[in-house]
Amino acid sequence: MSCKKAYNPPASQINYKYLVIDGVLANSPDSPSVIRLSRTVQLTDTTTSSTPEAGAKVSVQGSSGEIFSFTEMPVGIYKSIPLTLNYNEQYRLRITTSGGGQYESDYVPVKQTPPIDSITWKQQNAVTISANTHDPANNAKYYRWDFVETWQYTATFDRTIAESNGMIYYVESTTQTYNCWSSDNSTDILLGSTVALSQDVISEAPIALIPQNSEKIGIRYSILVKQYALTEEAYQYFQVLKKNTENLGSIFDAQPTQLVGNIHSVTNPSEIVIGFITASSVQQQRIFISNNQLNNWNWVYNGEDCRLISIAQNPNNFLIYNYPDTSYAPYYFISPSNIQLAKKVCVDCSVRGGTTNKPPYW
Repeated sequence: MSCKKAYNPPASQINYKYLVIDGVLANSPDSPSVIRLSRTVQLTDTTTSSTPEAGAKVSVQGSSGEIFSFTEMPVGIYKSIPLTLNYNEQYRLRITTSGGGQYESDYVPVKQTPPIDSITWKQQNAVTISANTHDPANNAKYYRWDFVETWQYTATFDRTIAESNGMIYYVESTTQTYNCWSSDNSTDILLGSTVALSQDVISEAPIALIPQNSEKIGIRYSILVKQYALTEEAYQYFQVLKKNTENLGSIFDAQPTQLVGNIHSVTNPSEIVIGFITASSVQQQRIFISNNQLNNWNWVYNGEDCRLISIAQNPNNFLIYNYPDTSYAPYYFISPSNIQLAKKVCVDCSVRGGTTNKPPYW
C-alpha cells in the first residue's frame, strides 16, 4: 500500500457543461424524429450522468430552404411530426438554446436503409438476438441499430381486493395489478459494416443478450429493432464513441480518442459540442419470445419478503381500511371480518416500475 498514491485528475474538478446532441433525422411516415439535448456533468458527479437541456428551439432545414420544427416533450427531448425527406436533398439540424447559444450541424445526405431480412434468436443458456439484412444495390455498407424491449411480469400474488382513500374495493380487469409490462431502450452502440465483403450482406449481427433466467423472458418478451444506414463519416464517429464508452477498463483496451462530430457552435466556434446528426429512412421489425419456447428458464423474484399477515376489520363497516403500516396493502378477505395483507410490492406489480396497461401490440 505504501507505493500507491491517490491521483485526482484536474479535469475531474471542472464542470464543462458541454452540449450533447443525440438523435436521427428519420425519413419515415410512421416514426417522428427525436432529438435529445443534454449537458455533461462533472466526472465526480455520482447523482446523474447528464442534465437535460430545456427550452431550446430545434428545427431541421433542407438545402432547398424547407424547415421542420420540433416540439419539446418531455424536458430535453424534442420531437417532430413524421418527416418526409427528399433523397436528392441534404439537411441540417439547427438549435437555439434558452441561453441564446446557436448551433448547426453540417448538411447531411439522406441514406436509404434496406429492409431487415429477419430478427432471429437462439439459446445457449443465455438468449442471443441477432439482425440479418442485405442491400442488393450494395449502397448501404454501414449500419446502426437500436431497439426497444418489452416484457411481461407479474406480482407475487393476484389480489382480489385493493384500497383507495381508506376504502376497500373489489379488483376487476380494469383495476388489476397482477400483470405488468416494462420497457427499456438499448444503451449500447450497435454497428455493422460490409465494406470488407464482396456483397452488402449482414448475417447475425448481435443485437441483445439476455442472461439465463432473466425476468425479461419469465413470461413473454418482445423486442422492436430499428435499422439505420450510415455514411462512412457517421460510422467512424460512432465507432470511436463506442470504443471510448464501452471498451474501457483494462490495459489492453484502446486509448480514448478525441470525438469530432458534425455539430458546431455558431455563436462560439471554439466551443466543444458532442454529437453527430445522421439522416436516413428507418426499417424495423418486432419479434416475440415466450418462456415455453426456452429450455431450463426459471425466473424467481427474491426482492421482497412476501409473508402474509391477518388483521380484523372494522365491525361497523368491513370495507373501511386504516392499517397504519403503508408498506402493506389488502390481498383478500379471509372472512367478512378478517383480511389478509401483503407487502405492496407483492400484490402490485407496478411498484417495480412497470405499467398495468397492456401494450396494443401484445
